[in-house]
Amino acid sequence: MESVESSWNQPTFDWMHDCGMRMAQCTPQDTARGMFLKGMLESIRTLAGEDVAKRCLETSGHERLVDFFSYPATLQLQFLLVAMPALIARCGSYEQALRQLGRNSVMDFLGTTAGKMLMSLARKDPKRLVDSLPSAHKVSVNFGTQVVEWMGPKHGRVILKRELMPHAYHAGVVEMLLELGGASLVGVRSWQSGRLDSEIAFTWE
Repeated sequence: MESVESSWNQPTFDWMHDCGMRMAQCTPQDTARGMFLKGMLESIRTLAGEDVAKRCLETSGHERLVDFFSYPATLQLQFLLVAMPALIARCGSYEQALRQLGRNSVMDFLGTTAGKMLMSLARKDPKRLVDSLPSAHKVSVNFGTQVVEWMGPKHGRVILKRELMPHAYHAGVVEMLLELGGASLVGVRSWQSGRLDSEIAFTWE
């Protein structure tokens, strides 16, 4: 499978500090749709259990999240801070937990009306699914940019600017989209290129 390049496996990496840094970069204008946050909660529930998901929701200060309401983008990072110890215990590392959250988020999104429309338009074609990333991103949050660049028919990269979620999360998203499109021998690498910037290189056969 893919290898995600990072320093996260090194003992010196402090994921709590990383989350705090990302939260400090947020502005009041940065928001996420309720459906995106609900999908993240569902992924946490699947991986870490109902109790952890419940504590995440309590952190938000809301009894429930409404799909097309906008909420402070800091909530997704607060969810990580609450859930990550349990996710690491389940997945083995911070990196692997983020990758799995990213993979699960694709399935949650595809269950929404917008997601079903996206899948219908993409026709389960891996290239079309990856090309849909910027559009899906705009439906979910109002910050950051994602640009897809193709270096060949089955080889490209995604450039992410001012994204709050760490790169391994987005690597999981790309990997899952390619697999759903029927791609085989999928390879995905990701790395941080700036404080909130990253890149994802992908290929398949």
